[in-house]
Amino acid sequence: MANRLAHETSPYLLQHADNPVDWWPWSAEAFEEARRRDVPVLLSVGYSSCHWCHVMAHESFEDDATAALVNENFVAVKVDREERPDVDAVYMEAVQAATGQGGWPMTVFLTPDAAPFYFGTYFPPEPRHGMPSFPEVLEGVKGAWADRRDEVGEVAERIVKDLAGRSLAYGGDGVPGEEELAQALLGLTREYDATHGGFGGAPKFPPSMTLEFLLRHHARTGSEGALQMAADTCEAMARGGIYDQLGGGFARYAVDRAWVVPHFEKMLYDNALLCRVYAHLWKATGSDLARRVALETADFLVRELRTPEGGFASALDADSDDGTGRHVEGAYYVWTPAQLTEVLGAEDAALAAEHYGVTEDGTFEHGSSVLQLPPEAGPADAGRIASIAARLLAAREERERPGRDDKVVAAWNGLAIAALAETGALFDRPDLVERATEAADLLVRVHMDESARLTRTSKDGRAGTNDGVLEDYADVAEGFLALAAVTGEGAWLDFAGFLLDLVMDRFTAEGGALYDTAHDAEALIRRPQDPTDNAAPSGWTAAAGALLSYAAHTGSDAHRAAAEGALGVVKALGPRAPRFIGWGLAVSEALLDGPREIAVVGAPGDEAFQELRRTALLATAPGAVVAFGAPDSEEFPLLRDRPLVSGGPAAYVCRHFTCDAPVTDPDALRRKL
Repeated sequence: MANRLAHETSPYLLQHADNPVDWWPWSAEAFEEARRRDVPVLLSVGYSSCHWCHVMAHESFEDDATAALVNENFVAVKVDREERPDVDAVYMEAVQAATGQGGWPMTVFLTPDAAPFYFGTYFPPEPRHGMPSFPEVLEGVKGAWADRRDEVGEVAERIVKDLAGRSLAYGGDGVPGEEELAQALLGLTREYDATHGGFGGAPKFPPSMTLEFLLRHHARTGSEGALQMAADTCEAMARGGIYDQLGGGFARYAVDRAWVVPHFEKMLYDNALLCRVYAHLWKATGSDLARRVALETADFLVRELRTPEGGFASALDADSDDGTGRHVEGAYYVWTPAQLTEVLGAEDAALAAEHYGVTEDGTFEHGSSVLQLPPEAGPADAGRIASIAARLLAAREERERPGRDDKVVAAWNGLAIAALAETGALFDRPDLVERATEAADLLVRVHMDESARLTRTSKDGRAGTNDGVLEDYADVAEGFLALAAVTGEGAWLDFAGFLLDLVMDRFTAEGGALYDTAHDAEALIRRPQDPTDNAAPSGWTAAAGALLSYAAHTGSDAHRAAAEGALGVVKALGPRAPRFIGWGLAVSEALLDGPREIAVVGAPGDEAFQELRRTALLATAPGAVVAFGAPDSEEFPLLRDRPLVSGGPAAYVCRHFTCDAPVTDPDALRRKL
């Protein structure tokens, strides 16, 4: 009997549509079926670029004997965590509480009422490293369900009760101030890796949101230490193997402290966040490296992740065919000295090996090396290196490409829109602003209904069935606000406003706390709520940032109050766990600085007007918002009652409800920002 995944929009679920396991998607019908048959539910959660998810699928879910054991004794439910972050979050919390660790694939056994009672992640096909085999686990759970049902029920009840009791004490009254932000900086300094950049040990993740905080803190306070940590980390990552030295774009994380060997999957959210960080680093320092990496990462997003509909795909896999029919991690990206010689000839291969750190022993597996720019390589002939890089890239194009997860996730597309809009505006690349606009159009057309409610995913221009969660509303609003600032089109500000009204209406709890799902969303065993920034900003802190920017644009007290209410959590967590609330700290910097509101008025074709507008967009003031257009234009509230000065263009800067005298000279404006 064919399983039920063939009509899903998730590439991850479609990868399992031909398994002999009789999979169901997450649905009320699956739990009805478990009740009818009086069997437990096997919940398996993963995502398409997850290496161990593929391994377990191949070993167990494609195996007829294992599948028969599953089908006879369980209702099997497959979930793509990127489509249903709410389901993932609730059960991951239970897995971590029960086992002390989590990860994917996540394997959870539930009662037909969706209460979890047994947990794990990857299970091997036969016992190894002290782990039971997956068939042993299935037999054990089957036995417990048959013979010790009372015990199972008690465990499930206790876990659900424990989860329900974990409501968030989110930090009491008030917003973070100077003291909390200084303590957060001190905490980061303690965890900083002065040798290799970044924070903590291995594995090491790109700390995008923490870097945004450091850049904003430097802009507001002049702290050289904050800028140095940000700049050195950005340089170390850009020179490391975590950055694709040929094609641009960042891998998910490095398995070592020195950024040499990545986990090779490339995620949309990482690259969107990092593209923006490097653009902001360039604003702060003028660094050539920052400019190059921002543009290469933007070009990577457009070249590798853009879908035919104009949105951005979620991820590229880590694994691909190594040329022998085996799927191997990193096969697309790594090189041996012999492969360099084959493509470049002996002389250029020797230079390439030195320049990119390719060694005889290899820096990765089987004598292969990840390309990096080791500091000891020294300066090289730029023209020759450019020619080498072009030939290597062309040769790499001949290899089998990693798989791509083509689903469009609203939140991550919001992050990409913000990154491409800003990078395009800063580096005079109108094509990037156009790509951002096309992605925004897709979100409005396909993901948004007439009441501005969002659908989380789409594929091939067809909306999925899952409702948007808080991060979707917040990150899409963030993208629209960035697009409004660089295009001068007020419609994007309006769309952001519709989304943020829904955040205030449907996701807000007492005292400013936020939930990840809407008030009327499907009820799970607990309503997920997580303010911490992990791989991307949490919905909570992203909403705080977008609400604050929208309030600065419109003067809305309600939106500012909502932003301040949400930032109470940063007051509590910032000093204690700064690495895990980086975006919350960055938003708090904007709140402390104002944020500044910059209105530039003039005639579009006027060169002096364009110069003022560019100066405004180059502002490093944390969270500054920019509106430009004709005087008294209806496009933006900030342009109202802003006349020309002596018939010429002018810029108005306001913060904390007071405005400076208008300026007409870009240098004078630069000093204010």
